[in-house]
Amino acid sequence: MVKEKITPTQRALNFWAVILIVWAFYRAYLKMPEWFDEFIAKPLVFVFPVFYYIKNIDKKPIFESLYFHFKPKIVIKDILNSMFIGGIFLLVAFFSIYFRDKKMILLNNFPGINNFLLIFFTSLATGITEEILSRGFVLKKLYEESKNIYSSTFFASVLFFFLHVPILFVNPRINGQMLLMFLTTDLLLSMINGIIFLWKKSLIAPILIHAFYNIIIYLAFI
Repeated sequence: MVKEKITPTQRALNFWAVILIVWAFYRAYLKMPEWFDEFIAKPLVFVFPVFYYIKNIDKKPIFESLYFHFKPKIVIKDILNSMFIGGIFLLVAFFSIYFRDKKMILLNNFPGINNFLLIFFTSLATGITEEILSRGFVLKKLYEESKNIYSSTFFASVLFFFLHVPILFVNPRINGQMLLMFLTTDLLLSMINGIIFLWKKSLIAPILIHAFYNIIIYLAFI
């Protein structure tokens, strides 16, 4: 019998599955501080394996393959685009809080500058690590095979949600209603970021949009 040749996409998804299993075990059995999760654990589990894969298996330049572009014009456009979409997320959060509590808690409970900086840098770190894995690696592999921006973005978004399942079920602050909300917003965020990533051929805008989204979630719901 002739063995079926595994495709590059299948190999990449198998690699992603191993990352998910490692991450699930980490979430289930190691209760580390949030700063450790975002600044140490995620880079070790999400980012370094992807870098290794691109360099040693794909044999491609890492930043070029991930669509990391640092030209000033591109970066400025990405910042403006991400601020616009982040503003939409902020408005949605405002209205969600108002209809839920009949008052603007987001403004009343705004943290001090030190706490806000911690939230900002934590959100940025999360955006970097998760977008490298979910958009720069997984989505790009799916798109390279299918050449369909919508189907590849949808399947990558489903995988992005599964990446968050471990934290959703071990976080005691998340109830049933919040779980449904996070499912919906995670898929929405992922779809938006996926389309922007493939359209702009840049990972910076999705990272910044992801960071803005996380900041709003911190301020509004957690």
